Amino acid sequence: MRTLITGATGLLGKALLARVRDGVVLSRDPDQAVRRLGAVAVHAWAPEAGPPPGAALQDVDVIFNLAGAPIAEGRWTAERKRSIRDSRVLGTRNLVAGMAAMARRPRVLVSVSAVGYYGDRGDEQLDEDASPGNDFLADVCVAWEGEALAAERLGVRVVCVRLGVVLAGQGGALARMLTPFKLGIAGRIGDGRQWMSWVYLDDAIGILLHASLDDRIRGGVNAVAPNPVTNAELTRVLGHVLHRPTVLAVPKLALRLALGEMSQVLTASQRVFPRVVERTGYLFHQPQLDSAIRAALAATISQ
Repeated sequence: MRTLITGATGLLGKALLARVRDGVVLSRDPDQAVRRLGAVAVHAWAPEAGPPPGAALQDVDVIFNLAGAPIAEGRWTAERKRSIRDSRVLGTRNLVAGMAAMARRPRVLVSVSAVGYYGDRGDEQLDEDASPGNDFLADVCVAWEGEALAAERLGVRVVCVRLGVVLAGQGGALARMLTPFKLGIAGRIGDGRQWMSWVYLDDAIGILLHASLDDRIRGGVNAVAPNPVTNAELTRVLGHVLHRPTVLAVPKLALRLALGEMSQVLTASQRVFPRVVERTGYLFHQPQLDSAIRAALAATISQ
């Protein structure tokens, strides 16, 4: 089964590539992709510029669309927001246009989205049927998913996987959190009551593969552990695992002043549940935060 991956040099993409057979990669920088990924077929593609080359899509059965400019790196200037949106929305539109030009289309498109789709929802319990939010990230996710779902008109099954915060020893959010915790200067954000929906890396990959293989799954799918936690609980558990104090608190206003609109990534509350994958039989490797953090840290040590 030939599998095409966009965004393969990122945390999620590298882990996914290791789990598929006959993988093909689309990359802005093929030379860099080969250095990072090793012996893999790589085709050059600038997502915003136009459809990918037909040779990359030839005989592809499954596409995992993971590409997108980083969200949590620096303030959201107008240019930065345009890059975040265009890399996802235009990139997915162009990917689908490339699929439309092929005589033989993929069986399934699994396109990553994010729980940012739901916006800031307080204590509300959110499953895949919940309505979208109305902030910048929610608007991006809605448009992003809309472009992916356009592939249904080509006879392609489409799944939009709404990722939570991915916990991994290889990088990502957990790696960014570790330094202040190890220095003993970490603490909750604001009152810590905002919910964080997280997922262990192995489960994020497992859900992507599950979605690609189960023909019952279509549309939005939440890729989160079944036990979301508040920011205060996350802070407590990580401090306990690392044996570090967590008595400090970071005021939301201070984050807003330092990071601008991007601070919503840290302060928005999304209490999300993975109803679709549970209903279709996916079994989580790490459903509890404490054991997931310990597994991620153990993976870091073993590298």
